[in-house]
Amino acid sequence: MRTVIAGGHGQIALRLERLLAERGDEVAGLIRRPEQADDLRSAGAEPIVCDLESASVEEVAGHLEGADAAVFAAGAGPGSGAARKDTVDRAAAVLFADAAERAGVRRFVVVSSMGADREPPADTEPVFAAYLRAKKAAEEDVRRRIDLDWTILRPGRLTNEPGAGSVRLGPQVEYGEVTRDDVAAVLVALLDDPRTVRITLELTGGPTPIDQAVATLGAQATEVPD
Repeated sequence: MRTVIAGGHGQIALRLERLLAERGDEVAGLIRRPEQADDLRSAGAEPIVCDLESASVEEVAGHLEGADAAVFAAGAGPGSGAARKDTVDRAAAVLFADAAERAGVRRFVVVSSMGADREPPADTEPVFAAYLRAKKAAEEDVRRRIDLDWTILRPGRLTNEPGAGSVRLGPQVEYGEVTRDDVAAVLVALLDDPRTVRITLELTGGPTPIDQAVATLGAQATEVPD
């Protein structure tokens, strides 16, 4: 399996790259700056320099040729303003989806955020509100695509604590924290389970082993009512 990850130098992406590479998969990450390449190589991933804020659909599609899956894990990051929340968290996600369709890569997973399903409260900090609106717009764009087998994952507040290997995962869960280690492990499990396509999931830390949580959702998604 070959997976291409947008935002390849992000904290979740580097963890995901390492997990995929350790089990023998091919994995590549799109990065903005050449100096980030060694970190990807250390994780076992192929670095591809490609700035999604300036690249064309054709260029990105070329990087996706031959891939089995694409993961959008890019984000404007801390310290960026509202404008970059739109150009990265929304527009780059749309571009990456366009490129996946052009390259014929059906499996498409988006790392979004809890809270992206609603308008931010009036007292929300303006840049964070712009971030949530950008994530919501990206989700809405991806959901309408019939040529992608998409899954949207909305983690809660991210931490760098060691992963517990257990989570709460479902269409709606109570807001809480989740480790980046566990987010990456859930992404691997989602990529492995074709029954989890066309669903939007929220994720926090919790009591259920990751493989069991994903398998249960996959079984529910394929149940046919009598």
